[in-house]
Amino acid sequence: MPPDAPGHAAPPTPDGLLDGLVIESTGSWYMVRAGEVTIPSRLPGRFRLDAVTETNPVAVGDRVRVVRGDDGTGTIESLVPRENALRRRAAGRRVGVDAVIAANVDRAWVVQSASMPALNPGLVDRFLVAAEREEIPAGIVVNKTDLALTDEAVAAALAAFVGRYRGIGYPVVETSAETGAGVDAWREALRDRVSVVSGPSGVGKSSLLNAAAPGLALRTGAVSARTKKGKHTTTNAVLHALPFGGYVVDTPGIREFGVVDVSPEDLGFYFIEFKPHIGACRFQPCTHDHEPDCAVMAALDEGAISEVRYDSYLSILDSIRLGDRGR
Repeated sequence: MPPDAPGHAAPPTPDGLLDGLVIESTGSWYMVRAGEVTIPSRLPGRFRLDAVTETNPVAVGDRVRVVRGDDGTGTIESLVPRENALRRRAAGRRVGVDAVIAANVDRAWVVQSASMPALNPGLVDRFLVAAEREEIPAGIVVNKTDLALTDEAVAAALAAFVGRYRGIGYPVVETSAETGAGVDAWREALRDRVSVVSGPSGVGKSSLLNAAAPGLALRTGAVSARTKKGKHTTTNAVLHALPFGGYVVDTPGIREFGVVDVSPEDLGFYFIEFKPHIGACRFQPCTHDHEPDCAVMAALDEGAISEVRYDSYLSILDSIRLGDRGR
């Protein structure tokens, strides 16, 4: 859906405004799809003054109302209340400033690679907490599974990773954009939904979307041989229509994922395997890291909760407590 797509805008509402959907945000301009046209639009300063807790008050996926000028550009006049918003702590910003990755989505996918770069369960768990908090169904995509075919260590790590998340109920799609393995399953996972796809640079997000829908022709990049990490090729979030039905938000690579608006007492509710045990804790609320007669820690001792996941929980808990103290 390019900015200069031909066609006609949807009829204006009685107050002269057009209903639109934000399909791309560059920070200063917003591409708003209204009917058959895309209107490059700006945001009045009052929005930024009101949204002191967000780096950008309008995100890809937002439904907005715009007024279109004689030059073809628009001004966003209002934002329709969101159904949900996947957000994280804004990188390099003070505590309390969030970055909205995408709004009004049906499913959130975090992409990892079997190797180059290595699996990062800590980032995955933070992403899943953010999705659980917004009640957005989440899943995991593991790309570059072909690298596990010739490396026993990679294969073992991959099997443990996949088993851990499938075991607690998250969908995991194993793929290889290089060989085409799993691409059909990935395409079906995207079909007829509004999905957001996120993850570190170099894991192959854009390559996987190209494999599922070659007509997207998204830019891709190689992984650095020295650092084993990816380089940014997607520079800002963009909402793409899929030829087989649905939409997908392709996002820039992320290096960290700080959770927002989660208290130490509530964090355990966003680890789905903790929830069956939380009600049996002696103390309510319980933070599951030091309290006596904690049912979550008992389940950990019994092997019902993964040590890797519990370690992730403690790491996130510590970061929330540090944030609460303004550090």
